[in-house]
Amino acid sequence: MLFAPKERGQGLVEYAIILVLVALVVIAIVRLLGPKIGNTFSSINDSLP
Repeated sequence: MLFAPKERGQGLVEYAIILVLVALVVIAIVRLLGPKIGNTFSSINDSLP
C-alpha cells in the first residue's frame, strides 16, 4: 500500500503518452489524406443540385 500513489501517477503518465501518440498518428493521417478527402467532399457538393 505504500507504493500505490506512485503507481497511480505512473499510470496517468502512461495514458498521457499513449494519448499523445494517438493524436500524432491522427494528425499525420489527416495531413496525408486531407486533400483527398477535401476533393471528395467538393465533388459531392458540386454534384448536388
